Amino acid sequence: MKNFYYLKTCDTCRRIIKELNLPKSVEKREIKSSPLNSSEIDRLATKAGSYEAIFNKRARKLRENGLKASELKEAEFKSLLNDDYSFLKRPVLETEKQVLAGNSKAVVEEMNKLI
Repeated sequence: MKNFYYLKTCDTCRRIIKELNLPKSVEKREIKSSPLNSSEIDRLATKAGSYEAIFNKRARKLRENGLKASELKEAEFKSLLNDDYSFLKRPVLETEKQVLAGNSKAVVEEMNKLI
């Protein structure tokens, strides 16, 4: 089981999808039209090691709400992730045992190895 979560309006996600050349065995899911439910977010956080690991600290809504990621606790990361898809760091590759989230060069290289 491999799942790839992305945002179709995100240029970076589209670039990474092309770069990874995802095989058909990887299930792609667009998170705006098909948001993750609470149990899916919990599963991703467990595999990633924390809710913070899958949280987009540069989300526009974070600033709009007057919040700073550095001041948030794990429960607040979880709550925000459940409230809005835009708080999920993206793209996310989920395998049976782990989750890789983000678009840094190192993360994308690791995603490529897992595919």
